[in-house]
Amino acid sequence: LLACLCLPALSRAEDPVHEELRAVFRGMQEAIAKNDIERQLTFLHPDVVVTWHNAEVSRRREGVREYLNRMLSGPDKRVESYSAELTVDALSVLHGDRNAVSWGSAAEHFKLANGTTFDLPSRWSATLVKEDGRWLIAALHASDNLFDNPMLDAVKRLAYWTGGISLALGLIGGFLAGRRKKAV
Repeated sequence: LLACLCLPALSRAEDPVHEELRAVFRGMQEAIAKNDIERQLTFLHPDVVVTWHNAEVSRRREGVREYLNRMLSGPDKRVESYSAELTVDALSVLHGDRNAVSWGSAAEHFKLANGTTFDLPSRWSATLVKEDGRWLIAALHASDNLFDNPMLDAVKRLAYWTGGISLALGLIGGFLAGRRKKAV
């Protein structure tokens, strides 16, 4: 009897809303790949809130545009180039007909203005709202693993090199000081 009750649920078709949400995802991914900031903004709600990897928060489309332009262009830019391969973990959680929560991972590649390059595995979550027949991203949060990431690995390598060089210089200095003391 229980198996019979479950069959209709198992054969139920996927909600067509998920294909609409996939279209937003594909469009955003294409805009990111082309570094097309203006097109990226078309997928954002006018009152969007974005929390970036550096914990900075941008509010509204204008704030997102300002952040991306500041980071990617001009004499003080921090990032030379950026790419991301986004993955969605599961079907979005739908809250009624107008709200959805999506989440997944990203394989991001950064080339900083100073020439440093690194790949950053990260996580993201987004809240989407349907307004005037269109799904728009109302909130987006990018997150990294605080305890295991390429930036932390680079700092560790620098610390090891600095410690090793300091130790070698200290040993050489001590040896030379000892020889000098013996000579006197």
